[in-house]
Amino acid sequence: MKQIAQRVGVSVSTVSLVLNGRDGGRVKPRIAQRVREAADEMGYQPNALARSLRTSRTNIVGFISVEVATTPYAGGMIQGAQDALSALGYVLLTVNGDDAQAIDDEVGALRRYGVDGFLYSAMSNRVVDVPKSLRRFPLVLVDATDAEGRLASIEPDETRIGYDATTRLIEAGCRRIAYIGCTEPMVAQDGRLEGYRQALIDHGIDVDERLRRDVLNNGPALRAVEELFDSERPDGFFCFNDARAWYVYEAAARRGLRIGDDISVVGVDNHRVFAETLEPQLTTIELPHYEMGYWAANRLVADIEGRAINEAAWPRTTAVMPLLDTPSPAKVHCTLIEKASVHAAR
Repeated sequence: MKQIAQRVGVSVSTVSLVLNGRDGGRVKPRIAQRVREAADEMGYQPNALARSLRTSRTNIVGFISVEVATTPYAGGMIQGAQDALSALGYVLLTVNGDDAQAIDDEVGALRRYGVDGFLYSAMSNRVVDVPKSLRRFPLVLVDATDAEGRLASIEPDETRIGYDATTRLIEAGCRRIAYIGCTEPMVAQDGRLEGYRQALIDHGIDVDERLRRDVLNNGPALRAVEELFDSERPDGFFCFNDARAWYVYEAAARRGLRIGDDISVVGVDNHRVFAETLEPQLTTIELPHYEMGYWAANRLVADIEGRAINEAAWPRTTAVMPLLDTPSPAKVHCTLIEKASVHAAR
């Protein structure tokens, strides 16, 4: 810091304010910029140990993953959190647990590292019972909501997913729109079904329960979708996820129907395997895993440090992230990715 101060021609205290992010209203922006440029040129790195002794913080955050780390979506969520924390001067430690005992063990291990707070995420958007061992620490839930509704959390706007997907099919001229849902009880299933129904109502189309099939996977799912084709002859399909859209593609192919021409299909996930395999490519709504991780990390640091975060410096992402002071659960309006499985809007 002394060397930087000498190069810029300012006091060491001025350099300290700038490099610790406390220059707002105290140091002229032009001088603060010169300090940062000099620090970059000279390769300045803060001493993490010295900082932790001074602030009583380690600048380490723990990410508790409940069955998430083994899914295709973990990378985006963890990457978002890591990018945000790196920019804020924090390090992320990630652990995975599949049951209550494993989670308690991992929490104990992270506590021994002196983590300042936790991110906690479950596989797929769900209501969770947060372990008592976590509640004494700063905590933000990612793609989850606590049963009591008291903790900061972020999740996709599931109802808007269903509404936007169905509206896109209506804009393409579809009137007999089927919903291929999920048989498992899930927050996402309830929200997407609600959005599907509301979009139909708002556009003057009757909700016909005969056009709905909730399926799980494999042969029974394909047979249920084939039976729907033959009995109800839908012209559009909103699918709970991209995996279920495959059954629609298969059933259509067996009947000589062309996706994107004879029928239109919208999925959810923008799952890489299906995105690169299905032909024509599937129009889908991308879940905001990166955005949720990034937002949650910023919210956690704001809680740990008791300060405002400069949200104007956030990167541009596929979905727009909500403000940090949004009441929980904060919901992300997910983005529809146009490809080739839906008619052009009429």
